Parts: sequence; structure tokens; C-alpha cells
Amino acid sequence: MPVLASHRKPRAKVRTTTPAVGLTTAALASVTLLSTQSATAAPAEPKPAVEEVRNKVDALYRQAGAATQEYNRAKAASASQRAKVDTLLSDVAKRTEQINEARRALGSYAAAQYRNGGIAPMATFLLAENPQGYFDQSRLMDRATERQQKAVDEVRKQQASAAKQRAEAVESLETLTETQAALASSKKDVQSKLTEARGLLSRLTAEEKARLAELEREKEAEAKEKAARLAARQAAEAKERAAAEEKAREEAAKESGGGSGPGSGSGTGTDPGTGSGAGSGYAAKAEKVLAFARAQIGKPYVWGASGPSSYDCSGLTQAAWREAGVDLPRTTWDQVKIGTRVATSDLRPGDLVFFYDDISHVGIYKGDGMMIHAPKPGANVREESIYSMPIHGSVRPA
Repeated sequence: MPVLASHRKPRAKVRTTTPAVGLTTAALASVTLLSTQSATAAPAEPKPAVEEVRNKVDALYRQAGAATQEYNRAKAASASQRAKVDTLLSDVAKRTEQINEARRALGSYAAAQYRNGGIAPMATFLLAENPQGYFDQSRLMDRATERQQKAVDEVRKQQASAAKQRAEAVESLETLTETQAALASSKKDVQSKLTEARGLLSRLTAEEKARLAELEREKEAEAKEKAARLAARQAAEAKERAAAEEKAREEAAKESGGGSGPGSGSGTGTDPGTGSGAGSGYAAKAEKVLAFARAQIGKPYVWGASGPSSYDCSGLTQAAWREAGVDLPRTTWDQVKIGTRVATSDLRPGDLVFFYDDISHVGIYKGDGMMIHAPKPGANVREESIYSMPIHGSVRPA
């Protein structure tokens, strides 16, 4: 049987490599394009140095401290305003009861008049058994009219007073609402600053944290050195004062002819802060203040706290001086205004030392250039050099 169609050409094979080559070319083009874009894109921001992180965290803590004082001020104002509102509302309630009593009295007079009926004076005179009876009855009616008029006047008086107190209560409530809004705003601000500071610290590597700790140790050593210099200077000045006082006593003794010899003074010593006896006056108060402050060492700093389990800086100073019978305001901004301003070189135990330009921190001077204070969130009440922060100024509270 003959083979048919032997003259047909064989079917060409389909090549499958061409499309793959085209896809590969497109992919390479894409990679080249992306590489070019990456080369021209802005580089990622470099990670801040540990020193920058420390400065930023310190700034955030200072800002949180200032916000804490705002919170303390608003909280104190809120408590005071709430007490005023409560008093006004209580007074309004009392006035309302007095108005009701006056109205009841007025109502009884009106009812009596209605029952007796209104009789004209001439008719009363004609119906009277004798003229004297008329005049007696007239005087009784006059007294009743006077009592009725007094009742009317009392109602009006109480109404006016109640209206005034209601207006004061409304105004105080509005002020209280504004104060509470400021309180909430300050609280949010503190929490925001602290959250940001914690975030910066949490992103540090172990090596960076070690470097940060080293920087803190260097700062602490420098502050202690400055405190030691202040302590030495104060000791030298105290020695000079004692020598001058001794010399003055000797000269006074010679002039008076007493001649009791060196050291013949009263023997009581003086309070370097006030010049009074060491067992009384400012020194005695300062001793109570420092005894209380030492007992709080190790308790945590908590913003807005004033004891007894935790404190912020001004909460600690307020509580400590309360032990000595001195009531300090709640905030650093108000505490710095009381008492007598003193130079750093003239500091005495018990004095308050304030820090930073915004006066957002305070500590209690304990002598030798050291203080007791509630430092910052995450730290406990402790002793530290007054030179650990920039000093704004100092006061002697009493």
C-alpha cells in the first residue's frame, strides 16, 4: 500500500525558551531600576549617640517634673475649690430652709388676717365696748402688722442672700471644672513625657546601657567633688567664726574685769542658721525635718505623691517640714517664695535647694554639700550632692 502525503514537510517544533528569556530580561530591568532608586533614596537617620539619648531623657524628666508641679498646683486648687463649692451649696440649703420658715410665718399671718376679716378702724372703734378697748385692740393689730412686715422683709432678705450664694456656687463650679481640666491635661503631659523617656531607654543596647551608666557615674563623682569642696569651705568659715566669737568674748571679759579666761562664754553654742541656741530655733526644727527625711530614704518617687509610702520632690519637702510645724505650699514654685533666700555658700541643714531655671525640683540640704530628695521616676528617695543638678537658688523656710 503506497505511503500517502510523503511529500509533506514535518511540523516545526515549538520553542519554549524565548518567553523565558523575555521574562528574565524584564526581571533584570526591574532589579536594575530598584537598585538605582535605592542608590538615590535618602539614607536612614543615624542612631543617636548615648550622650544624645541621655540629654534627651534628662530633658524629658525635667519637663515631666514641671508638668508634675502643674499637676500638683491644679490638684491643690481643685481640692480647695471643691471645699468652697461644698460650703456654698450647704449655705444655699440653709438659706432655702430659712426662706421656707419665713414663708410659713408669713402664711400664718395671712391666714389669721383672713380668718378675722378686714375691719375698718372706724368700725372697730364703734364696736368697741369702750375707747380704751379700741386702743388696746389697735395696738395689738399694729404689732401683728409689724410682725407681718418683718416676716415679709425676712423672706426678701433670705431670697437675696440665697440668690447671691447660688451665683457664687455656679461660678465656683465653673472654676472647678476648668481646674479639673487643667489637672487632666497636666496628668496626660506627665505620662507622655515619661513614656517617651522610657521608650528611648528601652531601645538602648546592652553596650549602650553600660556606657550610659558610666556617664552617670562620672557625673556623680564630679558632683560629689564639688560637694566636698563646699563642705571644706563651710568648715573653714565656721572655724573662723568660732575663733572670732571666742576672741570677742575674751576682749569683753577683759573690759568688764571678769577675766574668767578663754572659753568662758555661755557654752550653749549658736545656731549657724539663726544665731540662737543650738538646741532651739531653726536648728531644732531642721533636726526634725532631717530626721523625717532620712526615714523616707528608699521609698519610691511617684509623681504627684506626698506620702507616706511614696513622694515627689515637693511632696517630700512639704511632709518633712510639716514635722517641724511649718506648713509649706505644695509646689516648688510656691515653696521657693517662702522664708529667707540664702546663698549656696551659706546653706545650713534643713534649707531647701531648688534646681533648674524653671524651678521644677527641690531637695533638703543636710550639710557637707549633700541633700535628701526624691529624684525622678524610677528612682528612690536618697542622699545626693546638690551639684548633681543646676542650682537655681535656696531658701530657709523658718
